[in-house]
Amino acid sequence: MQPAIEIKGISKQYRLGEGAQMYASFREALSGKLKNPWKTRRTEKKQSRVQKNSFWALKDVSLNIEKGETVALIGSNGAGKSTLLKIISRITDPTEGYIKVRGRMGSLLEVGTGFHPELTGRENIYLNGAILGMHKMEIDSKFDEIVSFAGIGKFLDTPVKRYSSGMYVRLAFSIAAHLEPEILIVDEVLAVGDVAFQKKCLGKMSEACSRARTVVFVSHNLAAVESLCSRGVVMHQGSVAFDGPSKEAIRFYLENLGGDSGSSRSHVVDLAASSGRPLKFRPHLKKLELFDGDERPLRGDVPAGGPLKAVIHLNLDMPCTSFDASIAFDTLGGQRVCTAHSAYEPDREHEERTGEQVFTCEIPSLPLIPGEYKVHVGLDIASGEADWIEDATRLTVLKSDFYGTGILPTKGLLLLQNRWSLEYQREEVAI
Repeated sequence: MQPAIEIKGISKQYRLGEGAQMYASFREALSGKLKNPWKTRRTEKKQSRVQKNSFWALKDVSLNIEKGETVALIGSNGAGKSTLLKIISRITDPTEGYIKVRGRMGSLLEVGTGFHPELTGRENIYLNGAILGMHKMEIDSKFDEIVSFAGIGKFLDTPVKRYSSGMYVRLAFSIAAHLEPEILIVDEVLAVGDVAFQKKCLGKMSEACSRARTVVFVSHNLAAVESLCSRGVVMHQGSVAFDGPSKEAIRFYLENLGGDSGSSRSHVVDLAASSGRPLKFRPHLKKLELFDGDERPLRGDVPAGGPLKAVIHLNLDMPCTSFDASIAFDTLGGQRVCTAHSAYEPDREHEERTGEQVFTCEIPSLPLIPGEYKVHVGLDIASGEADWIEDATRLTVLKSDFYGTGILPTKGLLLLQNRWSLEYQREEVAI
């Protein structure tokens, strides 16, 4: 079976700064040539200089997307994701290579793309449907569902130029999703709208996936990617860096391309020479090592709800039976969120020890809301504070599909495991 989308050797070049002379129409181009027919060599030299200022947004990208497949394009800003979607959607042409799309395609690339500002919401529904190749009868059968999903009922006959950005995207997504194209192209639609609408979008896209429609999805919301997509393609500097199952693609992105903050950090922190130790303490704490759940070095980034393993190296100058280590997490504003302490371990054994010691703390699920946190390390001897490292390192908690819904909470500090059920109203129990 032929793929729904066939991409072969696609490259796209843009010019930075001033390019070659541009004409608004063929008439202007012909007029310019007649006025100065001898400027060919100068133009060629200018084009040569322009080549030095060119930028390749995509370079030799080849992909096959099968019918019924749900694919996420992942990457940092400027990786080429949106450019590739515009080429697939035939909004722009590639500089090199070719692309074949087999099936009726609907795309939502930017808020209000394809809308005529002077037309009403009602008129734009029919206009977009016609662009997708739908007959009026088909649009009529879906009209009420589109309006209900978008939630713009009383503004239906208002020109869309008066719509807010939220109303724009609700109507645009509703049209693209309900008119049921065989191929659905979506770029960052979840970046606009409230949480309730985002949840509706996720549900509609999940429904599209279950109906074996082909979906190409671009989003920085890795939780939504993990929830919706079976395959992930990681883009980096205009090329494909990884292509595989979505969970593996997310892991590859986070470990290799997820930002400078994580890649520049070491998973080993020298506590002995740390500047975060108050002068009153002697340097008993020597080293902190951080790992993920698979024993791989963790260099500053961890998914929300992901496992964390901390290994604390310390030294006891004198024989001691009562000593404990701790690791604490604060917001950048200094608010304590939670503390892991060896004294909380019910099976903690106390025996006389001296010299080099190693504590291992395993946190199966780190319950921190996405953001950046300070990590502190402490040591207690004989129930008194013996050493403390303030801001020993930083930890960046990344978005992940903690609840299995593709949606992460935005309020509070902790991810709370909870279950909900909806029941009919219960009768009051007499006391």
